[in-house]
Amino acid sequence: MKLVKRFADYAGGLTFTSLPPVVVHEVKRRVLDSVACAYGAMAAPPCKMARRMATSISMKDGATVWGTHQRTTPDLAAFANGSFVRYLDFNDTYLSKEPAHPSDNIPACLSVAESVHATGKQLIEAILLAYEVQCRLCDAAALRSRGWDHVTYGAFSTALGAAKLLKLSKDKTMHAMNLAGITSGALRQTRVGEVSLWKACAFANSARNGIFAAYAAREGMTGPLAMFEGEKGFMKVISGSFSLSEFGGQHDVPFKILDTYIKPRPLEYHAQTAVEAALKVRERIMAVHNNLNPSQIASIEVGSFDVAIEIIGRDPEKWRPQTRETADHSLPYCVAVALLDGTISPQSFSPKRIREKSLYDLIQKVEVREVKEFTEAYPNSMPNNIQVKMIGGEEYSAVVEYPSGHPQRPLSDRELELKFHAIAVRKLERGKVLKLIDMVWTLETLKDVRALIAAMPAVSGR
Repeated sequence: MKLVKRFADYAGGLTFTSLPPVVVHEVKRRVLDSVACAYGAMAAPPCKMARRMATSISMKDGATVWGTHQRTTPDLAAFANGSFVRYLDFNDTYLSKEPAHPSDNIPACLSVAESVHATGKQLIEAILLAYEVQCRLCDAAALRSRGWDHVTYGAFSTALGAAKLLKLSKDKTMHAMNLAGITSGALRQTRVGEVSLWKACAFANSARNGIFAAYAAREGMTGPLAMFEGEKGFMKVISGSFSLSEFGGQHDVPFKILDTYIKPRPLEYHAQTAVEAALKVRERIMAVHNNLNPSQIASIEVGSFDVAIEIIGRDPEKWRPQTRETADHSLPYCVAVALLDGTISPQSFSPKRIREKSLYDLIQKVEVREVKEFTEAYPNSMPNNIQVKMIGGEEYSAVVEYPSGHPQRPLSDRELELKFHAIAVRKLERGKVLKLIDMVWTLETLKDVRALIAAMPAVSGR
């Protein structure tokens, strides 16, 4: 139980008073971004399904399903709210041996925090803890090459965040980790080929399991010892052997939340620089031709890195997506639609847009190839190069190394607020949006996070 003991010791020692102000501020930025993403997705099919499942069970002192006034069990609330945050592929990202979306932890932490009347400071502690655990595990071992999905690590991070909020003893916290880990395995097939509605729910389900494990441990349930290191344990079956670096705050080690990236566009993160490069190419074409006629494009070459190609630029389905879930995880689609439209928004992945013949024909002109130097640069940077050849022989190209929102090019607080307004403009009154934004910026002052939940308006027409 060496590894779970390290996790439990760290969780017990992490306190709000020890957190640098910049780290606290970054937590609030991620909460704001996550709530924005959630409101933008509530009407989507898998989100409606998750909401119906969650609201079918009522719990007076439970957790609220966002966009409603109904409370359910914390694990079901985390499942529904987590699906909202994830659906648009607009929430933050972390890139390492295993990529992740660590803000997936926020709905889980907030659901448990609401149910126990936690303070804003306690919620910040739990979120930062969950970020730290998930990102350190992503640094330690890749899962996708072994057939497992990155959300597998989410069971650990959410279990530990929940244990912190439930104020479990060290022994019970260790068992929460053991119980979460023994049931955590999620198959990578979720993101291979034609992508299903489950993509939005995959981490939310891991969070549901992590929260359930913490509540079970609170009641005295024990999990298998040596869950990580045992003969049939996590390392032997799922991850392979690994070791963890020191956690944030230990011996001046920076917190991992500082290395996560807020998205400016709703698409898979490895395509962000490709889309920015495509938009630059479009500007150059427009400057010469005053328009962009897709029939005049002979070919589009995307020079990329191996991880991007593996995840979003290899499967045949990426050239003929049938669903939003496949389209926003398709490098050819994202590049083609950016070239044609000059922008990327949630509407870029609507069923009508996906079916348009001119776009489909342009996607068939896209070729993706690996650039060795780009592969060597990843994950410190994620370069993509776009080269467009016209029928007349002209060539236009652009390369982008760091996308907007990366720590090298961070979004400002104002840009983050504008993102919130852009996503929620059709769903919430401006005054309510402003009140909610102000509440998040003062999160650490809340004596009960239910005040934050109360500031989240219900959405009609669900």
